[in-house]
Amino acid sequence: MQLIFATQNQHKVDEIQAAIGDQLQIISLKDAAITTEIPEPFDTLEANASIKSKTIHDLTGLNCFSEDTGLEVDALNGEPGVKSARYAGEEKSFEQNIQKLLNKLGQRPDRHARFRTIISLIWNEREFLFEGSCEGQIIFQKRGESGFGYDPIFVPSGSDRTFSEMTTEEKNQFSHRKKAADKLIHFLREQKLPATTNQTL
Repeated sequence: MQLIFATQNQHKVDEIQAAIGDQLQIISLKDAAITTEIPEPFDTLEANASIKSKTIHDLTGLNCFSEDTGLEVDALNGEPGVKSARYAGEEKSFEQNIQKLLNKLGQRPDRHARFRTIISLIWNEREFLFEGSCEGQIIFQKRGESGFGYDPIFVPSGSDRTFSEMTTEEKNQFSHRKKAADKLIHFLREQKLPATTNQTL
């Protein structure tokens, strides 16, 4: 089964595909030859996820899904939140975002944070939302080489390593995105779909 994922971020495509496994083939916007820039104008993850999935559904008429993820730091009143990708500016620089966050936190002892993912699925003209979250801590300096975004400075609860120090399989034991993707797959299974199909849904 194939499903369009309304994102231009290949890192997210790869991570969702790894989380889902072979139960569903993710078709990225690049694979679908869709170059439309999708706005993210709202102040909640839910609303931004919704506008992305609805935009692609309106363009294609096909079932599709999107996601929006934010890092919420308690000591910064939930920043960067919905602005996580553009925290340091519109150029979406991972390095600059991380540096701005570490500078704002400084030496504060309270470093509790969470990643939160919202998936918006458009299925047979209706929208369904699925949420996944991961609690953890922001460390004082980057560690690790893999992953993307804030992964080098986030240690999930129950581990002593950052997401960037983990393999994809290890990260998926904690991942907010994996938890939301699991709920998506559970929903699709309940739709009594055939075990295999080549149809793009």
